[in-house]
Amino acid sequence: MAKILIIEDNPANMKLAVMLLRNAGHFVMSAVDAEAGLAMARADHPDLILMDIQLPGMDGLAATALLKHDPATASIPVIALTAMAMRDDVEKARLAGCDGYIAKPLRYREFYAAIDAELPRLESRSPGTLSDSA
Repeated sequence: MAKILIIEDNPANMKLAVMLLRNAGHFVMSAVDAEAGLAMARADHPDLILMDIQLPGMDGLAATALLKHDPATASIPVIALTAMAMRDDVEKARLAGCDGYIAKPLRYREFYAAIDAELPRLESRSPGTLSDSA
């Protein structure tokens, strides 16, 4: 089981992501804006962050860049969540430091595949924190 932080301002998207993650056995934390998400990431050190790109105030790309430049949070994988699925957007997310990219609306198979792609990294980063069923 991984500890996953979702930073998402849309209640419907948040509800779906939380349900999918909990159904997969993950522990879920949530924030509705970048500032709260940054504070939670620094305090709770999640195993993975799902970051909406379009957030009120600071956007998700700026928040990801701050996380990746902070030695305390730089190693936490960040997967971008966005309804804007243009080729340039994928590159912008990568340049900001995102480790993965999920287009909205969320499709459960793609959602799980993107998260599962990060699990080997999580296991090598923090041995013994994940079960085989996650």
